[in-house]
Amino acid sequence: MIQSIDLSVIWAVIILFGLMMYVVMDGFDLGLGILFPFIKDRHERDVMMNTVAPVWDGNETWIVFGAAAMYAAFPLAYAVILEALYIPLVLVLAGLIFRGVAFEFRFKASDESRHIWDKAFIGGSLLATFFQGVALGTYVSGIAVANRQFAGSALDWLAPFPLFCGLGLVVTYALLASTWLLIKTDGMLESRMRSISQPLLYLLALIIAVTIFWTGANHGDMARFWVAGHGVGFGLMVVLALLAATLIRKTLRRHHSHLPFVGVLLLVFLGYAALGISLWPNIIPPSVDLWAAASPIQSQLFALIGTLFILPIILAYTCWGYYVFRGKVRVGDAYH
Repeated sequence: MIQSIDLSVIWAVIILFGLMMYVVMDGFDLGLGILFPFIKDRHERDVMMNTVAPVWDGNETWIVFGAAAMYAAFPLAYAVILEALYIPLVLVLAGLIFRGVAFEFRFKASDESRHIWDKAFIGGSLLATFFQGVALGTYVSGIAVANRQFAGSALDWLAPFPLFCGLGLVVTYALLASTWLLIKTDGMLESRMRSISQPLLYLLALIIAVTIFWTGANHGDMARFWVAGHGVGFGLMVVLALLAATLIRKTLRRHHSHLPFVGVLLLVFLGYAALGISLWPNIIPPSVDLWAAASPIQSQLFALIGTLFILPIILAYTCWGYYVFRGKVRVGDAYH
């Protein structure tokens, strides 16, 4: 029975799900730091941080879950990808540390020193977001492997396409955050976020278009895969992306609170799905597939049994946290 189940595929789906949850949930609270420079009022900044104060650290559970799952199920991929992306990932970690410390210290700082922690929050959010995008761009560009070891340079990430992907993710997270704040705030702050969201949407649409053409130009096999092999699927995704962008634009103009955020989530999901389909079944593009990088079946099965207990618990406390702290956040609502 166990032999007939492809555990590598199951683990790939679990890891993709965990990383998608991280992009969505930590994306909008990292985006708050990116938007901080556009909001000067101290009380409005307090409100922005209080919209995620009860849940931000729980959101980061998903990246820990994804990394641990990859280590258990695909140790070769974990080792090679970590070595290839060592510098960007260390910078991501540094940004998350700056941001986390600033999150806690800002609320306890004096009026004279609060600006220091605001700057740390902005810098940490930008650093973590930008280098997440750089890591993603480097991964998509391909990682050199020889004899089951990383065969590239530690500076492969220092190239135009990964750096462009870093900027693209900054815009994506900023749009996630601005539409999140439409749900969680009111008054002048909500109005500012509505006015910021529309140009961010247009900028993201441009970035998506450039990324598609750039990827196709650099990876002819990927372009042929979509156009020749899966033209209908690719066309459907493009149509859905256009519908999502139209939904965001129209609901912003009609002052909806929740639908713009839903539209942005759909855009993010479509981009993530397109990436996953384009690279499948390679876990280390362009040449190492899931089965070549997988751990022994016994190890995968043992870890899967534990995951089946842990994953529902993570989902349950995540949903419960957002349910308990639902509703608008206003000036004077305290973070403890």
